[in-house]
Amino acid sequence: MLSSYLTMAAILFCIGLYGALVKRNAVIILLSIELMLNAVNLNLVAFSKYGVVPSLTGQMFTLFSIAVAAAEAAVGIAVLIALFRARGTVNVDEYDEMRR
Repeated sequence: MLSSYLTMAAILFCIGLYGALVKRNAVIILLSIELMLNAVNLNLVAFSKYGVVPSLTGQMFTLFSIAVAAAEAAVGIAVLIALFRARGTVNVDEYDEMRR
């Protein structure tokens, strides 16, 4: 049923939004953004399968989104490693200014 997929996606998105807005650890924030992207992917696949005209378009967009999310995660982790080496912390409150 479409409603169960949409409910699960809404729950995933809300958990990701909460983590992105409340948490201070940069790794947790990146994981929360990935949760939100996965919720969008779940919606795309659900509407692709249960939509008015079922097709593979939503699944193709999902594969593209997964590829973009993988690149985003790789770049984000690389930036976090560089910031951790420079500052010694991954707390986003410490990154309010880029130069000291």
